[in-house]
Amino acid sequence: MIPLLSKMAWEHPLTEVGYRRLAIRRTAWMVSLVALGVIATGCLALRWLPQALAVLACALVVIVPSLPVVLVAYVRRQRVAAILKAYPWCEVRGHHSPRTPSIIAIRIAEDYAPTFRMFPFPIQVTDSENLIWFAGDPRFGGVVSPVGGHRPVRVVLDKGAGREWGGGDDALALRVGLMRRSGKATQT
Repeated sequence: MIPLLSKMAWEHPLTEVGYRRLAIRRTAWMVSLVALGVIATGCLALRWLPQALAVLACALVVIVPSLPVVLVAYVRRQRVAAILKAYPWCEVRGHHSPRTPSIIAIRIAEDYAPTFRMFPFPIQVTDSENLIWFAGDPRFGGVVSPVGGHRPVRVVLDKGAGREWGGGDDALALRVGLMRRSGKATQT
């Protein structure tokens, strides 16, 4: 795994723009969920019971299942920025399984290709040649993007994936939030 660029991934202009779009998207998700709750509360306060019940039903169907994932994604967007500021982009081969789009296998070296889960939502990051950019520590996870760095997405080790790869900087991985103090990889 040889760094593609000598500078950190954050210093690549398209990466910073891609991260800003990611932050705006996640903020919009949070605002839309909170707005639905505020509208329901406003309808109740104005004693518009039929409208309040309709909005409350929508809120229960939409907010309850999605709020935990959206909240974690919103808070953890800062981890993506920390990783991009600490690690350089490396061009590697990636492979999506057609049956599980949230899983991607990344070939770091000839003898090491860990599988990662995209968090929180899967996107298609590989092109026709299966080349992607990776920034992070292969033992713990990091950020992937299509070639160009314009669509950064957080990846975490899939269950069952180990830390067989030698190398890496544990202090840096701990500082940016890829590793817990116990030495295990973070899962968000």
